[in-house]
Amino acid sequence: MKYQNSREPHDERDKLRKFRELDDAFAEALRNLDQLESPARSSDQAASQSAKQVDEQDREVAFKRQLESLMQEYALPADSVSDLLATLKSLGRIA
Repeated sequence: MKYQNSREPHDERDKLRKFRELDDAFAEALRNLDQLESPARSSDQAASQSAKQVDEQDREVAFKRQLESLMQEYALPADSVSDLLATLKSLGRIA
C-alpha cells in the first residue's frame, strides 16, 4: 500500500509538470502567431484582399503545424487539444 501511495504524488507531479510545459509551449506558439500578425497588419493596409487571405492561410498553416508538433511531442489526442482550445477561447485567451 505504501508503494502505491508514494508513486501517486510523483505521477501527479509529473502530469502537472507536463501540463505546465505544454501550456507554456502553447502560450509561446500563440505569442509567435501574434508576432506574425503584428507586422502583417501594418503592411496589409496597402495590400489587396487576396494577399491578406494568402497571408492568413500561411499563418494558419504554420500554427497548425506547430500545434500538431506539440500534440505529437506530448502524445496528446486531438480531443484533449480541442478541449484546451475551447477552454482558452471561453476564457478570452484566444480569439
